[in-house]
Amino acid sequence: MAERLFARAPRKIAFPPNVDAETKLLILGSLPGDASIRQGEYYAHRGNGFWQLIGDVLGEHLRGQPYAMRLKRLRARGVGLWDVIESAERPGSLDSSIRGAELRDLGLFVERLPALRAIGFNGKTASLHGRRQLGERPGLALIDLPSSSGAYASLSREAKRHAWSVLRDHLE
Repeated sequence: MAERLFARAPRKIAFPPNVDAETKLLILGSLPGDASIRQGEYYAHRGNGFWQLIGDVLGEHLRGQPYAMRLKRLRARGVGLWDVIESAERPGSLDSSIRGAELRDLGLFVERLPALRAIGFNGKTASLHGRRQLGERPGLALIDLPSSSGAYASLSREAKRHAWSVLRDHLE
């Protein structure tokens, strides 16, 4: 019984970035949740509104597309995806349960994206870790977004859609 109380949560590992040299807007999450890890896809949980929100920003219906096509459409429109945490212990999928986070080197990463204009932080955890690493960067807009997670229910889908719409300005 005592062993169970002190058992460590499984260490979860994030996905590689989905970016290229034409990435203008980078969306940074915290760490993929269990459904995403199981499926090997960013934002795979059906309750997560990411694909609807970013689709609204781009004026495209992405949610119903096969995953590979969604990633291809994002890259074609200059949008990249990644996470601020490389790995962490976390039972379940809530950011509040993350322990022992190993962070990515965001500073070096963004220097390798010559077209990058803006970073959107998908939720508070991503913003906290991302802003701490990046600081102020002239010519690079850092945008805090309400989490697309269905677990973040204090904002309506419409309010989230409105908040995410500011990303359009960084794609033109």
